[in-house]
Amino acid sequence: MHRQIKRSTDRKILCLEDLIQKVEELKAKGKTVVQTHGVFDIIHPGMIQHITSAKSLGNVLIVTVIKDKDVRRGPGRPVFSEKLRAENVSNLEPVDYVCAVDDGVPFECIKQIKPDIFAKGQSYSERDKKIHDKIFKEERELYLGKIKIFETSGFSFSSSKIINNFLDIYPEDTKQYLREFLLKYSFGSIAENINSLKNLKVLIIGDGIIDEYHYCSPMGKAAKAQLVVNKFLTYERFAGGAFAIANHIAGICDNVTLVTLLGANDSHEAFITRNLKPGIQTKYFIRDDGPTVVKKRYVDWYNNQKLFEVNYLNDLYITGDCESEIIKYLSSAIPEYDLVAACDFGHGFISRGVIGVMDKLSNILAVNTQTNAANTGFNLITKYRRSDFVCLDEPEARLAIQNKFDGAREVADELIHRLGSEKLIVTLGKKGAYGLDKAGNTHHAPIFSSKVIDTVGAGDAFFAYTAPCFAMKMPLDFITFIGNVVGAIAVQIIGNKRAVEKYEILEFIHSLLKN
Repeated sequence: MHRQIKRSTDRKILCLEDLIQKVEELKAKGKTVVQTHGVFDIIHPGMIQHITSAKSLGNVLIVTVIKDKDVRRGPGRPVFSEKLRAENVSNLEPVDYVCAVDDGVPFECIKQIKPDIFAKGQSYSERDKKIHDKIFKEERELYLGKIKIFETSGFSFSSSKIINNFLDIYPEDTKQYLREFLLKYSFGSIAENINSLKNLKVLIIGDGIIDEYHYCSPMGKAAKAQLVVNKFLTYERFAGGAFAIANHIAGICDNVTLVTLLGANDSHEAFITRNLKPGIQTKYFIRDDGPTVVKKRYVDWYNNQKLFEVNYLNDLYITGDCESEIIKYLSSAIPEYDLVAACDFGHGFISRGVIGVMDKLSNILAVNTQTNAANTGFNLITKYRRSDFVCLDEPEARLAIQNKFDGAREVADELIHRLGSEKLIVTLGKKGAYGLDKAGNTHHAPIFSSKVIDTVGAGDAFFAYTAPCFAMKMPLDFITFIGNVVGAIAVQIIGNKRAVEKYEILEFIHSLLKN
């Protein structure tokens, strides 16, 4: 009879609270604690050298492994779950303790753990210099404080390159697309373009929406009706619609103003203010005949499948004094901005009068008209006489020109001809995105996502990043590429729970181009 023996590596894996306490105890005993941090998806020779070199810097080596939800390394990442990655690292002899940690804010765990030394590998260091040194310079100093930072010896060996080239994360046509894109754009030029958006002045005009997710568990069929009864578990509230688009844009542009409409009753203004990024300037107008738009989605907690939705809104267009006040404000405000982004969800805010003043006074006008259950067939891009840049999904584009059967390219060609826009992008779901301009240039970018958690809000994120790129006169292929990268990140976020951040995009692209 064999006695089950608990593996010694199990004692190495700690939760964050226990690890923090353990580090305090070790430092009190005079031990030098070294921390290294990363995804640790594949254990390769470069990683072994890094781990060994890191241990030589002190007495105790702790490894923090980024949790699955915060891995931003492109499609198919991580290959292995956080549990398996932590177990794999814990089996390395030089490693003393391992912890799976959140990485929503880069380097936050280092601030919490407070090691004596933070050890970076060469591959991580190269990426860090290109991405985080520029974006998080002040924050890094705040987080790391007096912690010493060392770059370990050895050669650079990229897990992303191994995965991209040998594990068939991408189909061959996507690999070829990325190879060709990399010949034209280096990572440095991509980062420079995105960073150049910082000084753009953006005015966002659109319907603000509060998204609620009510999570339920099915209990069984009702005895007296043909329906499934669900037990309520919990709920989340997010700032969606124009609120979400403002949060996205504020991640790349420093000067952002949001103009939107709230309801006199149940305005939710305090919640909205708390959930907008601090740098966003706001101008709220109030309608007396309806609430702030709220969309309640009831969701099966187990598989994240939406069961049904209830909307609280008055979708009649604003009129009278309310409309007049908005037009008066916009008439003076619009000329001060480089870009006006119209986020038109068809919920009553963007009336004909509002469209007219945007049409007449905008320096650059970017428009996204969304089709949803409240407005199907009635909220079309064709109601705009002017739209310099347009971003729609395929059903929205087809509805606009009443074309159900032609190919996406034919639909986009006809639509841009009708609109007279300078550039148009049509998102195609799993088929990627198709962009074209009035000169007849076209570009198709394949999809970069391999995991979809929630598609709600992905179109908002796509528009929020591509419109500023258009305003800075970036090429069509670059704009379409960036939009698909943002979309791939956005579909891994529940609703509008948080914005897609610039550093996430740069990390994703840095890994994506390692082919």
